[in-house]
Amino acid sequence: MSSTASGRNGTWRNWGGNVAARPAREVTPASVEELADAVRKAAADGLKVKAVGTGHSFTSIAATDGVLIRPQLLTGIRDIDREAGTVTVEAGTPLKRLNIALAREGLSLTNMGDIMEQTVSGATSTGTHGTGRESGSIAAQIKGLELVTADGSVLSCSEKENPEVFAAARIGLGALGIVTAITFAVEPIFLLTALEEPMPFDRVLAEFDELWAENEHFEFYWFPHTGSTNTKRNNRSAGPEKPVPQIQGWIEDEFLSNGVFQVAQWVGRAAPGTIPAIARISSKALSARTYTDIPYKVFTSPRRVRFVEMEYAVPRAAVAETLRELRAMVERSGLKVSFPVEVRTAPADDITLSTASGRDSAYIAVHMVKGTPYQAYFTAAERIFTAHEGRPHWGKVHTRDAEYFAGVYPRFGEFTALRDRLDPERRFQNDYLRRVLGP
Repeated sequence: MSSTASGRNGTWRNWGGNVAARPAREVTPASVEELADAVRKAAADGLKVKAVGTGHSFTSIAATDGVLIRPQLLTGIRDIDREAGTVTVEAGTPLKRLNIALAREGLSLTNMGDIMEQTVSGATSTGTHGTGRESGSIAAQIKGLELVTADGSVLSCSEKENPEVFAAARIGLGALGIVTAITFAVEPIFLLTALEEPMPFDRVLAEFDELWAENEHFEFYWFPHTGSTNTKRNNRSAGPEKPVPQIQGWIEDEFLSNGVFQVAQWVGRAAPGTIPAIARISSKALSARTYTDIPYKVFTSPRRVRFVEMEYAVPRAAVAETLRELRAMVERSGLKVSFPVEVRTAPADDITLSTASGRDSAYIAVHMVKGTPYQAYFTAAERIFTAHEGRPHWGKVHTRDAEYFAGVYPRFGEFTALRDRLDPERRFQNDYLRRVLGP
């Protein structure tokens, strides 16, 4: 997956291909000072400012017709503090690079999402997460951050320094300033044993609480039009290391999960009537497997089939009921859904606008392959998610606005008040933020 392409004549597009913008100018600062200077210049010219990472958001959260800041020169590790168990990294560093660099140093993040193409600041600012019983999103592992605010000043925040900014800016949506560096909690590298196995949908729902309680990291994929799921349990292991053999890994991760899956998507797009049959075959193509490896090799996998996604966090206790309603809707609607539904969990955290803020959460993600009409499916799914007080992922497709968020986030007013203080002139505003945070 390449990072965001700038199309012809200065058009910026996101990875999913569903968002485009034409900024007045692009800036690629080589230092925090240059970035602060770019923000001050934008203000002098009356232009809005947005930083963009690899464009992995499906919302227009990074789109701007003002100044587009690209952080690719702000990369690399600034500092490793082994005693404190932290690493400070420049905001434009891709997660992939961070994971590899940490592994070389014998260190690792505790938990991560399933792709690692994003920049650290893009991933954290939108609330990117994996799955975990005790360990939360990537942002929940932040110990400190550095932020360029609307007047061009550089603000350091942590639990001790500017704590009210720290509470919100870990998932700041790009609304409070531009993140220039992040300090993460890290730990000595460890091994995870993954157990992947098919399991009937009804059994997963019936035993969800046990599966969640017995595993450090539990997730599953349900194939619509079938009663089948593929489950994945990741738990810490004393070893020995037993990675997926290279050829087997290629067959399962590249050929089946990306290659054959891509062809199945093309067939489904051309002839939607074949999708239920393809789904039944796909759900049976993956057999059980187990392997033991370092965390990023277990948590993350390549995603080469381009798609559009909606994901909502519902209270963990509501997950089985929400999924039953989703299945009934797909069966009733006549929709043909060729992409599996992904289900993960996160513990409650203390970040103001985190999708897991103040409540144990389960994530339900629905996808459609890029280029297929997704509105009918996503609209029907969203109706179910919002009935359970769902909170949409900030970087994935949704139609919610500030009024809705004020109802599902108890601390919503805290965030908007901080934004009024840090960005009174809305230097970092765009259409998306106007909708989700209010004018």
